[in-house]
Amino acid sequence: MSTRTQADEAEAVRFDRDSAGIVTLVLDDPTQGANTMNAAYVASMRRAVDRLEAERDEVRGVVVTSAKQTFFAGGDLATMMLATPDDAAEVFATIEEVKRQLRALETLGRPVVAAMGGSALGGGYEIALACHHRIAVADGRSEFGLPEVSLGLLPGGGGVTRTVRMFGLQEALTNVLLRGPRMRPDRALAAGLVDELVDSVDDLVPAARAWVLAHADTDDGDDSASTQPWDRPGYRIPGGAPSSPKLAQLLPAFASHLRQQTKGAPYTAPRAIMAAAVEGAQVDVDTALRIESRYLTSLLIHQQFKDMAKALFFDVRHINAGGSRPDGPAPWRASKVAVVGAGMMGAGIACSTARAGMSVMLADVDAAAAERGTARCLDLLDKAVGRGRLSPAERDDVLASIRPTSHSCDLEGCDLLIEAVFEDLDLKHRVYRDLEPILAADALLASNTSTLPITALAKGVQRRDDFIGLHFFSPVDKMPLVEIIVGEQTSDAALARAYDFVLAIRKTPIVVNDSRGFFTSRVFGTLLMEAVGMVREGCNPVSIERAATRAGFPAPPLAMLDEVSLTLVQHIDTAAAQEPGHERPPGMDIVDRMVGDFDRRGKAAGAGFYAYPEDGQKWLWPGLWDELGCARDGDSPVPFTDMQERLTFVMTLETVRCLDEGVLRSVPDANVGSILGIGFPPLRGGALQHVNGYAGGPAGFVARAGELAAAYGDRFAPPASLVTLAEAHQTYR
Repeated sequence: MSTRTQADEAEAVRFDRDSAGIVTLVLDDPTQGANTMNAAYVASMRRAVDRLEAERDEVRGVVVTSAKQTFFAGGDLATMMLATPDDAAEVFATIEEVKRQLRALETLGRPVVAAMGGSALGGGYEIALACHHRIAVADGRSEFGLPEVSLGLLPGGGGVTRTVRMFGLQEALTNVLLRGPRMRPDRALAAGLVDELVDSVDDLVPAARAWVLAHADTDDGDDSASTQPWDRPGYRIPGGAPSSPKLAQLLPAFASHLRQQTKGAPYTAPRAIMAAAVEGAQVDVDTALRIESRYLTSLLIHQQFKDMAKALFFDVRHINAGGSRPDGPAPWRASKVAVVGAGMMGAGIACSTARAGMSVMLADVDAAAAERGTARCLDLLDKAVGRGRLSPAERDDVLASIRPTSHSCDLEGCDLLIEAVFEDLDLKHRVYRDLEPILAADALLASNTSTLPITALAKGVQRRDDFIGLHFFSPVDKMPLVEIIVGEQTSDAALARAYDFVLAIRKTPIVVNDSRGFFTSRVFGTLLMEAVGMVREGCNPVSIERAATRAGFPAPPLAMLDEVSLTLVQHIDTAAAQEPGHERPPGMDIVDRMVGDFDRRGKAAGAGFYAYPEDGQKWLWPGLWDELGCARDGDSPVPFTDMQERLTFVMTLETVRCLDEGVLRSVPDANVGSILGIGFPPLRGGALQHVNGYAGGPAGFVARAGELAAAYGDRFAPPASLVTLAEAHQTYR
């Protein structure tokens, strides 16, 4: 796995000792825009630590800081992705060397301070954890934490071991490790991840030096500033070790809570994190660090990490760096945005836009509707304040930039229109006809439609080259994706402006070409209808729902169909029937019966595949068994594994067809869109990475698709392009 490069020789950690005896270690890899735990860092930190130990008598304290905009970006994922089972010994040795260096730093016997300018996540924050004091800038933007679980890893640079000893086993697992939250400075300070905040980057190193000088060379025998709590005599883990009676009685519930968090899906990282934390809490710190290294090694050589990192790091980074944006047009930022339609979706769009610092006109047909939309915005902002993501003053500033109106003249001069009214072609055309003359002459015109073709909608505007789709997902404040839909006449300049806008509101854009259902709605529909098709085949609905969640879907498909509404599915199918070659999806007759025979239209109507009692939780409608003849007690005609793979394969195969037809423009758009937009299991790395990572790769996927096609229908037959890919021993990139 190891290959030596010029970067290995680079000095990524600069060593400077001043006349006061304070050493400043500056993290600054000259070959990269951000610091990572690559070979250059490991070699440089080794030299720095060795020198610290050699010059210990002349050193009063150490400040660890960075010359980059972020303190430290974390592990070198590109190298980590290359690890195979054959590399396990080498991987373990490298992890142990990184930890040996950090352990030497924290046991130097001198006060060590992390002066963190910018974010410190993952491995970067683990460097800070090895320091005795952590200072950050109160900029409201930087993030701190250990989010490795989201990439199929654990914090293996000491993060598990040290946080368990800082906060206790239960609190570390619950609040730091298993969910991997990224905390802004104020929240990190309150949570104990940061010890001190300063006002600016210029204040960081002076504050760190002041802390060192205040705690160096003490004559009272107090070494608390130069040792970690776990290295002092008599130390006990907060809340007790697993052997303590109080904690021991809680341990059985840990596994139950983990299963509840993962919904039974086979995520490897959370289990490894819990095991490393519990096992490590029963031994000394050095043994705990070694246990942690072994679990990290096992994850690094596992396919699940590679799948998750491909989509959720590399593909997301590619997109957020402009990978799907046209190269020519200059960067653009909207200044005054008109959001038309003040319902839940419109209010969410308005709130996200205003939080990005833009002025928003939230328009609806009457003043009361617009005011209700503003009230929804206030509710979203209050929730953000409650979570520590906004201050009350910031909330007030954002709300002040949202102006409700029912007068079209108030939209004069807006340079971006986002229409978010009902999915009715004629209604949308009226909105564009009435408002286009009022807007700025070159305003970008966008629709939030989720189903109507953009090219058809563009017929209602004069400047069709400036018309584009911006498909937000509900709830807007929580969903990170926006699907940008390019119509037949949409210009590259319009696409670039739309892309810049989505990035400006801190969401991730994917770009697709116009088609009925585009990419996300089209592929999501195959998931829902496959589940209904299994109902038609007599499968136990409980098994269908469990098959989905245990495969890694965030929610069960019949419940999601109720959220969408059965009548909307009928409407979409009726519209699609007008197109040549349309075939009704499996199970549409069940949807028709649910609506026509039993008046069960979905959650909003109070009855669908689930019953929705006013005073309790939803539960599957008994008529699925009594009226539709579904199997009971798990006795389904389809094996459970087949249920799981039918749900994932049907989405992946439809994604391949979208790529073949030119609806999708890139593999990253497919992977990121499928996970962030329509809930494809993250552990599979996205719809196309599912092919790459399947046992046996694309050839194994094609073989399994053939088996499913033979058993359940031609919709599982692998497209010719996929067969060709497999035969050429290639993967989706």
